Amino acid sequence: MGTPDFAVPSLQALIDAGHEVCAVVTKPDTMKGRSGKLTPSPVKALALQYGIPALAPEKKLNDGFAEELAAYKPDVIVVIAYGKIIPESILNLAPFGCINVHASLLPAYRGAAPIQWAVLNGEEKSGVTIMKIGEGLDTGDIYAQEELYLAPEETAETLFDRLAASGASLLVKTLPKIAAGEIAPVSQPETSPTDYARMIVKCDGLIDWTRSAEELERHVRGMNSWPCAFTFLKGKTFKIWESEVFPEKSGFAPGTIVVQDNKSLLVQTGSAMLKVKTIQAEGKKKMPAEEFLRGARLQTGDRFENA
Repeated sequence: MGTPDFAVPSLQALIDAGHEVCAVVTKPDTMKGRSGKLTPSPVKALALQYGIPALAPEKKLNDGFAEELAAYKPDVIVVIAYGKIIPESILNLAPFGCINVHASLLPAYRGAAPIQWAVLNGEEKSGVTIMKIGEGLDTGDIYAQEELYLAPEETAETLFDRLAASGASLLVKTLPKIAAGEIAPVSQPETSPTDYARMIVKCDGLIDWTRSAEELERHVRGMNSWPCAFTFLKGKTFKIWESEVFPEKSGFAPGTIVVQDNKSLLVQTGSAMLKVKTIQAEGKKKMPAEEFLRGARLQTGDRFENA
């Protein structure tokens, strides 16, 4: 049971390891682009390549759908970013229950967006957890975990890819041990050491220039690639894709642009300045700041706004 790209490596790993994937459950096809063409989820697209039945219930799961799943006689149900609440009738359907791959070292970062929040909060490490799903939100008993360290330039997108691969590898290592009774799940603490990792929405990308340069540098990485960190200038939207902390102050108000030698684009924050390395003007492609400055006609004293 899964929907987005994050679940695809695990499905591929299960197939490659020789497990019999009798069906996938995913979200219904969605309309994409201006044409409104119906497009299958990434999980469904992969399943169809292998001739695996893809079930996509329109509404919330119920006992009737549990009966449909029961016809497949699954030994275990693997759930990865499916996107719907799973009722008790499905949680208890398979002999080994529902096993989840979660993109954090639980109990830290329970919730829908653990990858982005790990980057936004400047965590030194993250990882994946294999757990048995219970009735709580990411509170189930833990079978296995694997940690990895974040690189200084880590973005949400690069961490997404690394954790998806790590989760797939750990899943295929763990499932045989569960089946053989070689590992027993360990209960989680009731409380998490971090705030709930709520879903990221588009407005989260808006840059608050009164925050520190260190926070904003993480913000740029944590919002990459969606929704991307963005700001406004003269009624136009500008996306910032790469940045670094520039440990000097300009004396200007937060959001004020400082153009240095017609090559460097610096912005005053609530502390030091942020050096913008890659930027994208509304309706344009993203480009290095030096190239952007050659055509943008910006000057020191111009100011990015919040709206």
